[in-house]
Amino acid sequence: MQIPILFEDAEALVIDKPAGLPIDRPRAGGASLADHLDELRLGFQRPPVAVHRLDTDTSGCLLLARNPKALKRFAAAFEKRLVGKRYLAILAGVPEVKEGTVELALSKISSPVKGWRIIPARKGKPAVSHWRVLAEHGGRALVEFRPETGRTHQLRVHAASGLGVPLLGDPVYGEAKGAQRTMLHAVDIEVAREGKGAIVAMAPLPADFIALGFGHG
Repeated sequence: MQIPILFEDAEALVIDKPAGLPIDRPRAGGASLADHLDELRLGFQRPPVAVHRLDTDTSGCLLLARNPKALKRFAAAFEKRLVGKRYLAILAGVPEVKEGTVELALSKISSPVKGWRIIPARKGKPAVSHWRVLAEHGGRALVEFRPETGRTHQLRVHAASGLGVPLLGDPVYGEAKGAQRTMLHAVDIEVAREGKGAIVAMAPLPADFIALGFGHG
């Protein structure tokens, strides 16, 4: 598997992470991004390091730092909410309202039967997502999300509990049908930097979005 590179300079790479490829090695073993880090050195002494997380099913823009100083700066930018991120998602239905902001605090719970998952909780961590419907086709909607925060499973839970319509193919917060994966794509990312140009990258729409009738994001 060749990992597409969307942006490259001396301190950063942005790759187009394929859907189905986990960032961390699964406990049960199997392929992960770690298998590709050596080839992504591109002549540098160190392999790059992922600055943030994308779910295994999520495709699109993933920022990698090429040295420890850059990793520290980029991580701080994420913490201070200075990173612009835009996601596209296909919903399993069409919401009645066509745009808005979801503010639902989130908390992690775990049970022996269902494992861990994220739920809305008044005393959870604050989470904010701006959204709007871009297109409708076949009883489904293509939605743009612009998250202010970066909580685990934030957009998946905000779609299911905030919009009232889960992401298509989401086995945890919706139903694992209609798609081979949870239909979420990190379409672009922008990271401002002092003294040099911003990191800006856009990932093309994946084939499975286009196959479902959504060719433009």
